Amino acid sequence: MRRRLTVVLAAVLLTSAVAPAEAAPADLAASVDPLIGSAGDGNTYPGATAPFGMLAWSPTSTRGDQTSTGAANGYQYDTTRLRGFSLTHVNGAGCNPGAAGDVPILPFTGDVTSSPSADTTDAVFASDFAHADESATPGRYRLGLANGVTTDFAATDRTTVGTLSFPAGKPANLLFRTSNSLNGSEDAETRLDPAHRKVTGSVLTGAFCGRRANGGVNNRKSYYRLYFTAQFDQPFTGTGTWKDATLQPGGLAQTGGEGYATGKDRAGRGSGGYVGFAPGSQVTMRLAISYVSLEGAERNLRAEQSPTSTVDSVAAATRRAWNDELGRVAIGGGTPDQRKVFYTALYHGLQQPNLVNDVDGQYLGMDQVPHRLAPGQRAQYGNFSGWDQYRAQVQLLALLEPRVAGDFAQSLFNYAKQNNGVWDRWVHVNGATHVMTGDPSAATLATFYAMGVRNFDYRGAFDSLYRQATVPRPEGLQDGGCPGQCVGQRPNLAQYLSSHYAANDVCHCWGGAAETLEDSVADYSLGQWAKALGRTKEAAELGARGEYWRNVFNPATGYTQARNLDGSWVTPFDPASDRGFAQGSAAAYTWMVPQDVSGLATAMGGKATAVTRLDGFFHDANGNWQLEGGGPLKYDPTNEPDIHAPWLYNELGQPWKTQETVRQLAETVYTTGPSGLPGNDDLGTMSAWYVFAALGVYPRTPGSGELLLSSPLFPKAVVRSGGGAVLTITASGDGKYIQDVRRGGHPQRDWKLDPSFVRFGGTLDFRLSPTPTGWGV
Repeated sequence: MRRRLTVVLAAVLLTSAVAPAEAAPADLAASVDPLIGSAGDGNTYPGATAPFGMLAWSPTSTRGDQTSTGAANGYQYDTTRLRGFSLTHVNGAGCNPGAAGDVPILPFTGDVTSSPSADTTDAVFASDFAHADESATPGRYRLGLANGVTTDFAATDRTTVGTLSFPAGKPANLLFRTSNSLNGSEDAETRLDPAHRKVTGSVLTGAFCGRRANGGVNNRKSYYRLYFTAQFDQPFTGTGTWKDATLQPGGLAQTGGEGYATGKDRAGRGSGGYVGFAPGSQVTMRLAISYVSLEGAERNLRAEQSPTSTVDSVAAATRRAWNDELGRVAIGGGTPDQRKVFYTALYHGLQQPNLVNDVDGQYLGMDQVPHRLAPGQRAQYGNFSGWDQYRAQVQLLALLEPRVAGDFAQSLFNYAKQNNGVWDRWVHVNGATHVMTGDPSAATLATFYAMGVRNFDYRGAFDSLYRQATVPRPEGLQDGGCPGQCVGQRPNLAQYLSSHYAANDVCHCWGGAAETLEDSVADYSLGQWAKALGRTKEAAELGARGEYWRNVFNPATGYTQARNLDGSWVTPFDPASDRGFAQGSAAAYTWMVPQDVSGLATAMGGKATAVTRLDGFFHDANGNWQLEGGGPLKYDPTNEPDIHAPWLYNELGQPWKTQETVRQLAETVYTTGPSGLPGNDDLGTMSAWYVFAALGVYPRTPGSGELLLSSPLFPKAVVRSGGGAVLTITASGDGKYIQDVRRGGHPQRDWKLDPSFVRFGGTLDFRLSPTPTGWGV
């Protein structure tokens, strides 16, 4: 970010009155609806958070089971009962429950006469609410509860401030359900300090995807402790604590976790505390968190809030921070709904990565030891959904916020050095979770470098990733966590290097065919990076490995297919099956060769044959679109392996079909309202896809800075990169097909742009047509 939120807040809070505003930028935050994606499988959350923030104040809902929310991130739009407001969330994760949801805090207007942990069905210690009483905007979240309490909270990077307005004539209690993280906890502690009007504590937790049937037991483990401090402006009228089924009225301290099991094995366990206020009180709470220490949380609170800050002042500062980020893309024209979909997608795309370091630069490493930021590094980030993000979200980050991208790259390298040289596929906070397949860190950092990101130790990072891709490790022969969370990051690498494919019967991976395709992309990306670094030997070696996808393409079936160690094809074969794949069918994965589309077409029998097959991927036998749940033989907009497929028509010689397919998806699959996302947002990946689609450009392949072209949705867009480049895209005429394009005033006849457009900017002027044209053929 050009300005960290703490700097913005300091400027606001050090003045006794609001200074006259300078020429205010457009309030793009007004076009954001944080509730988009909160229904169905979008798994977004509506609560208050800052760009790339550590803290997110958002509800944890309940469907009558204290150990399950019914949603990966704690909030599902159609569930209008909550058991608290939690302090941490991850945008759009696919596991259910997914991650975080730490320290739910519940305003309660009854007498606390029993342990909240014993209320396993959330019959007592929960409250209904109505969406009519809900307001969600970037950085601020307000909700009125059926129990009579109204809440209004705003967030900074690491803190929140809010008001809790209790009704008259009823008890006014605030419950800290410290142990009740979404996936459970190993331990928790809560301390109540009436003399200083303070509640402090921590929870030892982790366990991302820990409740999965396939391998989840392997990941029921702790890897971070979240500390919090909460300060109040009103005196406590009472206190109490609980552990499991035992309530301690008047108690001031308690410990105890819930474990990571499911259902009855976890229900009824846990600890927390509560404080009471006078009936009818309006209470202001200031709260901060830290992954390092309680002292760190206290420092964060002092740095990011003043004793006189208000919800309004903090919300205004965070809204300005969001407007700075959203203002990197200025859209001209379009309907209000189109602008809402666009800026909400941009908002979701820039919620991650997430800060994990305190204001003093300390952070908890993957080795569970406190570290400090490396020289030149401004922030340590966590939450890397690699398998998802490397296809679109990391490119959006590199384009708009290259400084953040570089700090993110350094963060991942720091974690790898703290993890015995291993780059994990899915990093939650500081924890290695092993989720999904392939080596997405290689593709991600190679992409960052190709797009001009330089503020990280790129030579050291390349050497480390090259070592991971070439030196087998013992965990690569283990089946722990498989499938889904296999501990080996390059599973059975020796066999892969010998056979030139991942053998399905001995790969110790989540599907040999999927692993081969993923590793081919990763190796191609590393090869491009090696070439840029002048490492010619490694570039040639890795470039050849980028073609290993060919070894799992079966000419007899015309599909990518898993193979055994002896070279035989895994049978029986069904293109609708996921045998040998991860979260997708053979029909979907076969298109996952972005680095060699022409080679794939040749393997299929030529470009004409490939186009016919791609047509059938997007349409039914009658030519009708099949873009939303058409079955395993059709395009799946809800998951990553085939999300680049609409853009393949460019290289197959019929770019007008890319234009019509991308536009159809953008206008029908992405919409307003809680169900406006096609599937899990996957830490901004699906939202980033839409942002690129609406701009009329898309990353060609990981490890490259090239962009593919389609028709822009808006008449004008000005993209201002954090690196200084300005990209101006205009579109005139009616329709969704490209008549012609001019780049910098000169004819652009190709369907791709070289990396200089991303690095240095320029202008693209599209002229559109209502009917298909021969442009780009």
